[in-house]
This record gives sequence, C-alpha cells and structure tokens, in this order.
Amino acid sequence: FGDERVLIERYLERPRHIEIQVFGDTHDNVVHVFERDCSVQRRHQKVLEEAPAPGLDAARRSKMGEAAVAAARAIGYVGAGTVEFISQDGSFYFMEMNTRLQVEHPVTEMITGLDLVEWQLRVAAGEPLPLRQEQLAIDGHAIEARIYAEDPDKGFLPSIGRLVHLAPPAQNEHVRVDTGVEQGDEITPHYDPMIAKLIVWGADRRQALARMRQALAQYRVVGVSNNVDFLARLVAVPAFA
Repeated sequence: FGDERVLIERYLERPRHIEIQVFGDTHDNVVHVFERDCSVQRRHQKVLEEAPAPGLDAARRSKMGEAAVAAARAIGYVGAGTVEFISQDGSFYFMEMNTRLQVEHPVTEMITGLDLVEWQLRVAAGEPLPLRQEQLAIDGHAIEARIYAEDPDKGFLPSIGRLVHLAPPAQNEHVRVDTGVEQGDEITPHYDPMIAKLIVWGADRRQALARMRQALAQYRVVGVSNNVDFLARLVAVPAFA
C-alpha cells in the first residue's frame, strides 16, 4: 500500500468514482454544482480529489447531474448532499448519497467561486438557493490532497505526537489550506489523524498539478510522521498526470 505506483495502477484499472454535489431548498429548488473525481483511494479512503472529473465530457456531465438532481428531488432533499456514482465504459451507476457536505467540497468551491457553507446556512434559514442551474459554471481545475499524520512506510500507521514545526505553503487565490491544528498542538489517538486539506486551483489540470507539486514541496511538518512526501510522489507519477 505504500507504493504510489501500485495505487495509480489500481486507479487506472478500476471504474471511476464520481460524485455530484447537489443542493436543495425549501422552495422546491434543486441544483447540482458539478462533479468531483475521487477515484484515487487507499483502502476505500480518498487520497486525492479533483474537480472537474478528468475526461468527463459535457454530455456525460449533464446526464450525471440530472440523475443526481432527480434523486435529490425524489426524496424532497433540503441542504447540501453528495450523490455518488461508479462510472465505467460509458455508463454510470448509483452507489449512495451522503446527506452532508463532504471533506472534498473545497475543490467545488474553487472551480465555482461559491461558498457552500454559506449556502447551507441560507437554506437552513429558509432562503431560496442563491443561484439557478443555468447560472452555475466551471472555471478552471482544482485538486485536494489530504495531509495526514501517518507513516506511508509502515502501512500508513497513524502517528501521534506534538507538531513541533508546522509550516504550510502560503495561501493565495490559487492555494488554500483548511486545518484545525497549529504548531504546538498534539496529534492524539482519539481523533482522525488529518492535519489539513491542501487545495490548489489552476486554469487547467496541468497547471493545477504543477501548483500541487509546488505546494507539497513547500509543506513542512516536524514532530509526527506524515504523508507529504508520499503525496508529492503520487501527483508526480506520469500515468496520473
């Protein structure tokens, strides 16, 4: 499991894991906010997420979006939800619906310019959705990597200890870091060992990958084992690019 090449080989061989972000309000409005590709996984846990999905054409995007909206509308869904599909050989199949905002929602925010948490609050307050489907559009490409306190060389065993030094890359309009810890904090065995989510945006996928490689090269974590170097090798595998 520590070999990034093996992980990418599995990614290329298996069906794609595509999820559609949906939103419903109490005024009978339902929209989809496009898709995310979450196919790079280890033991069924997502490692990298990106939006839009590579290789997904406009016709398939529209069909999957319509199917997700229909599913949400059929149950009178209100709020943020994620409809997940398996896609293979030109077809797609419903897998599940997660009735919440997902860990990887920032990539959707980065390509749409929306604040989906704000949307949740507005919907919960009884307001209609801020935008209609025809007003939503994709701009560029975004990728998220999950920074974990874990040791890839020891079967991704979680690591605990104090964050002696924590220096993420500088944030700007192209680089975003979502985290709940800071330098000096303890990573304990009582919670998920995620340190942060690193999200980058590019005008296209090639630029987004380059920015992800650069951001990972600038990430510094001292005090606990971590997967930063593993992620850097992963996004550099030519087959993935």
